[in-house]
Amino acid sequence: MQTLGDAARAVLSTADPHAKRRAARGLARAWRRGELVHRCDTAMPDRPAWPAAPELLAPNQMPRRRKGGSERGRIAMLHALAHIEFVAIDLAVDLVGRFGGEFPRGFVDDWIGVAADEAMHFALLDRRLRQLGSHYGALPAHAGLWEAAELTADDALARLAIVPMVLEARGLDVTPATIERFRATGDDASARILERIYKDEIRHVSAGTDWFEWLCDERGFAPQPMWQSLVKSRFRGVLKPPFNDSARRDAGLTQEYYAVVAS
Repeated sequence: MQTLGDAARAVLSTADPHAKRRAARGLARAWRRGELVHRCDTAMPDRPAWPAAPELLAPNQMPRRRKGGSERGRIAMLHALAHIEFVAIDLAVDLVGRFGGEFPRGFVDDWIGVAADEAMHFALLDRRLRQLGSHYGALPAHAGLWEAAELTADDALARLAIVPMVLEARGLDVTPATIERFRATGDDASARILERIYKDEIRHVSAGTDWFEWLCDERGFAPQPMWQSLVKSRFRGVLKPPFNDSARRDAGLTQEYYAVVAS
């Protein structure tokens, strides 16, 4: 029987976006059916396989997206979101394959589910891009999204602190305004996709917070001071308001975590 680690590495080693999406959902099905051994002793790649397109650019080289409601601007925003969701597939799968052996089965249940969600989100956004006459890979994309995984590859606690509890939590802050911008242009189809993603993001941040607190308890740490220490030492960005306090609270990420480290 194949191990969970081997199956996770296979997803990470798949470059084609749609093959990766299908592989992630296949991984979730195989786990639910009991077809994988809960063992994660297979080495994960330092960086996943990705397609030749989109071209990946450093943050300071990314073209500025135009404000306003033009179709071109909406396509650029949807493309950027599709890239985030594509990389998020690998982030969730790497979390399982790299650290899943340190946790009970419930951890794998949660993060395999997150990977399947991200695959679905990517599919929805790419389909919408195609409806607008574009596709994923048609525009350049941000090269730095995997950096957080590289900086936390040695420690599950750091990975949980930074990826779901900082990066994905930021999505809770900015997505409602993005939804309203799409609605203001009459693009209800795109707005509905983002509403679905937003609801799922709350669950993802909740899973990150729950398992961060579980591991803190296992290691004898107080969760909030430990999270603040990890953000200061492992996150290269800054936490900036405004924060969506109500959505963060719904996910268990209360102000006691982030208020003292926000700039």
